[in-house]
Amino acid sequence: MSEAAMSEALRPDPVDALLSILDLERLETDLFRGVSPRIGWPRVFGGQVVAQALVAASRTVEASRPPHSLHAYFLLGGDPAVPIVYEVERIRDGGSFTTRRVKAIQKGRAIFAMSVSFHVAEAGVEHAAGLPDVPGPGDLSDARTLVREGGSIVPEPMLAYFTQAWPIELRPVETERYRDRAPKPARYHVWMRATKPLPDDPAVHRAVLAYASDMTLLDATLIPHGRTVFDPEIQSASLDHALWFHRPFRADSWLLYSQDSPSAAGGLGFARGTFHDEDGHLIASVAQEGLIRQRRS
Repeated sequence: MSEAAMSEALRPDPVDALLSILDLERLETDLFRGVSPRIGWPRVFGGQVVAQALVAASRTVEASRPPHSLHAYFLLGGDPAVPIVYEVERIRDGGSFTTRRVKAIQKGRAIFAMSVSFHVAEAGVEHAAGLPDVPGPGDLSDARTLVREGGSIVPEPMLAYFTQAWPIELRPVETERYRDRAPKPARYHVWMRATKPLPDDPAVHRAVLAYASDMTLLDATLIPHGRTVFDPEIQSASLDHALWFHRPFRADSWLLYSQDSPSAAGGLGFARGTFHDEDGHLIASVAQEGLIRQRRS
């Protein structure tokens, strides 16, 4: 066996690694500590911080009150080599709703802040937008294969991003954006799921979805311009992130992430998304604004 093959064989399973970093260490009643995987990135992946903060907040609320929404701000880039301390503030414990505020701290400074609202399960009126008319995951190739086949048009950072061992499998619908740089409508669909079965705990599935919701969303803001966040002339960063949970789901089953970008202006790009399961149920909605800045020569 080659040295590279041995290294790959000894590497932890990506899903096991994700579950490990989501299992936060409790330092005090409302104080938790999380770590980041050592994958060579210069800063902590935003979806990881959102997911860990959601876990921290959820551990201070009864399981009978699942979260229904979260609103987060990315303040500073996180250092993957330094543990992140999550400080939970108990804002409200009401008859039907519970509110928590979470601050993520590194080196004495806040790098992230998030509010989470929890709601006791109750009956009510129901309606939902239907599943978009797109090919199913069985008819599509995974993103890793697509970028490898993209040739010289695929930037090296994109190749590195999609070919690393992610815990989430991606199967894009609009595959032509990996083959050319022509401007296209600001819409993007991708099927995604955890690469192996997850524990049955619904809190785990919500955290994994929160993690996955930051993987491709900001890139939708550059589709009309024939560019991606991986282009060296583009400086990009997630600034805020909102997520609403509508219905129960499993993150280890195929979910369609439908994304679009209605606006980009002033160095900022806005994108939104919805998650449907294969049966057509709308299970979550997302919105995000990020920095989309063209670097000066």
